[in-house]
Amino acid sequence: MKIRDVYILKEAVDDLDEGRDFYDLQESGVGEYFWDCLIADIESLIIYGGIHRKKLGMYQMLAKRFPYAIYYEVIQGIAYVAAVLPMRRNPEWILRKLEERLKSS
Repeated sequence: MKIRDVYILKEAVDDLDEGRDFYDLQESGVGEYFWDCLIADIESLIIYGGIHRKKLGMYQMLAKRFPYAIYYEVIQGIAYVAAVLPMRRNPEWILRKLEERLKSS
């Protein structure tokens, strides 16, 4: 599957902001490292988009350095990142978030 571009939806940017804030509270500077790592993972969708397993109709890519999953859809060669969620949360919370995102898309 050829991916031409990657778009991060507003809700996913909000997820990234929440993650950055969380890690900055743990230790100064870690939030920016989190942001940079997750953006690099998202950018890798240009190469690897569409190869991941699907969950609730969206592809799920696990982040390399943080316990987060990136959920995206591929439509006409464009990967749309819909959610960036922490995997240490209750699985029911994660499913609820994904269902909300599917309804709004």
